[in-house]
Amino acid sequence: MTPLEIELFSCRSDNFGVLLHDPATGETASIDAPEEQAILDALARRGWTLSHIFTTHHHQDHVEANGALKARFGVTIIGPAHEAIPGLDRKVEDGDSFTFAGRPVDVILTPGHTLGHICFHLPQDKLLFAADTLFALGCGRLFEGTPAQMWDSLSKLAALPDDTVVYFGHEYTLSNARFALTVDPDNAALRARVEDVEALRAKDAFTAPTTIGLEKATNPFLRAADPAIRQHLGMKTASDAEVFAEIRARKDRF
Repeated sequence: MTPLEIELFSCRSDNFGVLLHDPATGETASIDAPEEQAILDALARRGWTLSHIFTTHHHQDHVEANGALKARFGVTIIGPAHEAIPGLDRKVEDGDSFTFAGRPVDVILTPGHTLGHICFHLPQDKLLFAADTLFALGCGRLFEGTPAQMWDSLSKLAALPDDTVVYFGHEYTLSNARFALTVDPDNAALRARVEDVEALRAKDAFTAPTTIGLEKATNPFLRAADPAIRQHLGMKTASDAEVFAEIRARKDRF
């Protein structure tokens, strides 16, 4: 099977745009639709024609261009069944699978940031599009869900193979990195990664994508069971969900 091609680009103030293209069929999906012109520019750079939008959740900075792109290209919009998504053609739920360019796309429900947020996993291609659930060194704010829901959602993603490549919704990594050191200061892998992130951002280079394995080693939001973090927080006997909730609350105040 021909490998998929990916175009990563910035849009709005800090969103990532992602185009997923199959050179064999010509099918091209936009992961969410944050901004019409940025997506049109990316399509033009690559000479691709948009066929699909995979929508992860209802926030405006992820669906703003749905209507315009649907009118222009006649795209098929696939998104969460229990959120109000502009132009939605196909509703999908946790455990559903559909086909894009001859390969399966698995739907993972990840409530927390919103109640209906979904992620798209392409197991054959070892790709995960996590939007605002899992960031590099971070996770999404809990606008609608509970800490326990988000911990469960992140645990689902952490169970994917370590070599899964993760694309996420926003360039928040430098702030996330600096916060991570406040709760996991003795993590040598984290300290090395923070240096890498600072170097990338100094050059205005992207910190996406990441991998599940790298996040499990360095992202405190996936590491609530880690003894060093628990000791640092004074929460040795707390549940993983309680430790996660404390980390999320501290990040909200950071």
